[in-house]
Amino acid sequence: MSNEMEEQQEQQETQENQQQNTLMEQIQKLGQTNVAAAESNIHCLTIIGQIEGHLALPPKNKTTKYEHLIPQIIAIEQNEKIEGLLVMLNTVGGDVEAGLAIAEMISTLSKPTVALVIGGGHSIGVPIAVSADYSFIAESATMLIHPVRMSGLVIGVPQSFDYIEKIQERITRFVVEHSHISEEKFKELMYSKASLTTDVGTNVVGRQAVEYGLIDEVGGVAQALGKLHQLIEERRGKQRVNRVMQ
Repeated sequence: MSNEMEEQQEQQETQENQQQNTLMEQIQKLGQTNVAAAESNIHCLTIIGQIEGHLALPPKNKTTKYEHLIPQIIAIEQNEKIEGLLVMLNTVGGDVEAGLAIAEMISTLSKPTVALVIGGGHSIGVPIAVSADYSFIAESATMLIHPVRMSGLVIGVPQSFDYIEKIQERITRFVVEHSHISEEKFKELMYSKASLTTDVGTNVVGRQAVEYGLIDEVGGVAQALGKLHQLIEERRGKQRVNRVMQ
């Protein structure tokens, strides 16, 4: 009997130690003492800091690595339990090709998607913001629209400028096709010399982005989740109708 009691006591101590270790990990990683355990049919994809592409940025930079997002988006499409995607954006921009790749993948998902710009959705973050089925922007959030910038070695030949122009056209075409802004208005904002003191482009704030047709609505987390649930219900209804017709 004494051996059994000792074993039970040891097991209890082991469980308590495991719980304490888990609690410490939560505090260290998430800055909180408890994590919501309820399963959700919505996946939240966060794009923060600078979007890292083919070149690794310094460790001090807060980055979102596109090679981490691509498998997540594929898993979201394949996972039957996930019915919708919420994209949270607070980014300064980053690698053009990486940003466009993420935007293209989000726009081609078969499941409902909603994007919410909080803080900022600058530069290549603009195509990502408009890639969702419906987009929101916080009242105080901003979006910087500017021409493509090149860093590193640039060969001074006409082909280099043609290449930059083609990249710019790809971005413009994507934004126009996935939002309500006209090509003329988008280019006007992009090449404006009156908005920024030391740069070319325009910084639009909250309601301005909606007025220009770039973003669908001003709102926050509650509004974004509400819209996503609405889109999910609409998709369920279509699926039920299709099953009946079959």
